[in-house]
Formats: sequence, structure tokens, C-alpha cells
Amino acid sequence: MHRTKRFQMLEEMDRTMDMRNDARVKHIVMWNLLADSAGNKIASIEAVKTKFEALRGVVPGLLHVEVGVDFSRVDYACDVVLYTEFENAEALAAYAEHPAHLKIRDELQGVRVQRYQVDYTPNAGE
Repeated sequence: MHRTKRFQMLEEMDRTMDMRNDARVKHIVMWNLLADSAGNKIASIEAVKTKFEALRGVVPGLLHVEVGVDFSRVDYACDVVLYTEFENAEALAAYAEHPAHLKIRDELQGVRVQRYQVDYTPNAGE
């Protein structure tokens, strides 16, 4: 298996994590979606929500999946947020290359206009 730079970085993060058995990794992604009408935007949001929620029980090490849809409509808000928890950094790295995740990523090409991501370990370094 080809080891990507991201996988190597996640392995290093996993090795240097706090050793209190709290090795969980949180992975949060936010998107703004492209749509030419309000109806199309709602359909795109529902598609993103349905696709990611379908990963429950499919990806090893994926402990929690939550998809939130913004209702504030403020100009600086994102349309959708994906909140996930993984057993550890290795599970997150495996998710990044899992066929079910890659399929969703490919299906979202052209739907998203912006994407933001944060990966972190709760309480790391305390």
C-alpha cells in the first residue's frame, strides 16, 4: 500500500498522542455547496447528509458520524458540517482511503465550492 504524506503525518500524530487511552481523533469538515436555485441547494445538502450518514457501520474505526445543516443563513456560515470521531489516527487515515469514502468524495466533485477541515485529538497535550 502506497503511504501518503497524510498517512505518515497521522501515524506520527498517533504515536505522539496522550497515552491516557483517549486516542480518539475528531475529524470535522465543513462545506459550502454550489446550486443554481434554493431547491437544488436543498437537494445537494440532503445528498451530502444521506451519503455520509450511510458510512455508519461501514468504515472500521469510525465511531460517530453526525451531519449538521446550517439554519442561520448568515453570510459567513457553511452549508453543511460533518462531525466524525475515530478510534485513533490510524483509523482516520484508513477512512481517507476507504472505498466508501472515496466514492462519496468523487460524487461530491462539482457540488462543493468550499471545503474546510480540522482534525484533532481532544485534550492532547494537557
